[in-house]
Amino acid sequence: MGRWRLSRRKLLFLCVLCTSLLLFLHLPTSPHHFSLSPSSTLCLSRLHRISWTQSPSPAWSWAKSENCRFRRFSRKHASELLRGAWILAAGDSQARLVVLALLRLLLDPTEVSTVEPDLFRRHSDYHITLPDRGIRVDFIWAPYESNITWLLRDIRHTRHYPDLLILGSGLWHMLHITNPSLYGTALTEIKQEAVSLLEPSGSLHPHMFWLGLPKLVNSKLNTEEKKEKMTGNMLEAYNWEVKWRGMPKGSSGPFMLLDIGLLTRGCGPLCTLDGMHYDGAVYDAAVNIMLNSMLIESQ
Repeated sequence: MGRWRLSRRKLLFLCVLCTSLLLFLHLPTSPHHFSLSPSSTLCLSRLHRISWTQSPSPAWSWAKSENCRFRRFSRKHASELLRGAWILAAGDSQARLVVLALLRLLLDPTEVSTVEPDLFRRHSDYHITLPDRGIRVDFIWAPYESNITWLLRDIRHTRHYPDLLILGSGLWHMLHITNPSLYGTALTEIKQEAVSLLEPSGSLHPHMFWLGLPKLVNSKLNTEEKKEKMTGNMLEAYNWEVKWRGMPKGSSGPFMLLDIGLLTRGCGPLCTLDGMHYDGAVYDAAVNIMLNSMLIESQ
């Protein structure tokens, strides 16, 4: 698949969609090549300001802002924005749920019902192409941080860069290794590999996102081992490692943070049945935040 380019049609569409933005989606996002204007930085900081309602089912909306025009993407608008793009997601079940939310945005409900069983085959990869829009979506099952590190090394060695890279891990580490310090060390390796994707001058760099850990509702976790190991204190320690190791851009890292923790806390404990995986509205909000951040960073 060719690299993602803005056609005249897409450029006209994006100008209408966000009249205040001049959009070239592959401007380098590395701090060495590109810096955001104060207004762009302000809008990025407000992207996660979400309001929630619970009746009749969980629903979200952005808090009002005089300076930022955030968009709730329709299928048409998302398809135009992502036309010709290769989207690569890797991680655990949270990443899989984000991919599902993205496909729900790109496909009609009948199509989603046919692809969902394949997407949720236990511990498996998933691949789909949308030929009419030239969109390719790959999900790689990568529950441990080392899986993601090796994936990034492969991307660097082959120089076959995705246009959009969505990564996240930590839940399996918390359950099976239960050591925040080792988790932080593994994150450092991921960060180093991700930064290396931004270094070649003149390259078209992927937009990179890191999925924060969800709020864990301990009383709803479905095994005693999870209740014992995946505590509030442990979650706080793992979240601290993400920030201290400098993963998000706000901490000089390469990733835009999709703060699943903040979104799940906002939606609340009624939004989860198993204390870990949340209602689809949470991941729909995350996808819309992601797409809006791409527009803002391309200003």
